[in-house]
Amino acid sequence: MKWNLRLAAANRGIWKASELQRMLAGRDLVISAGKMSGLWSGDPASIKLSDLDVICAVLGCGVGELLIPEPDKVSSGARSRMARLRLRPRRQDRRR
Repeated sequence: MKWNLRLAAANRGIWKASELQRMLAGRDLVISAGKMSGLWSGDPASIKLSDLDVICAVLGCGVGELLIPEPDKVSSGARSRMARLRLRPRRQDRRR
């Protein structure tokens, strides 16, 4: 996945991380300078879904604008694990 916060913010006239940080704080999402730097730089280690909801609300966007799929970067091992999960037969309910 590619994190696209900076471009999504720029499309809305938000050019500085500190500006977005203040807007998020206005919605009760207080982010440290270090975490904001990670979000803004484009390589966050993780993000809470509740934080993602607030970011989307502040920017007026959907998750799909912030997280861009990059299927070509998925390793072959991960692809084969995903394929096995999809191919696994469903358990049938044995209750009668």
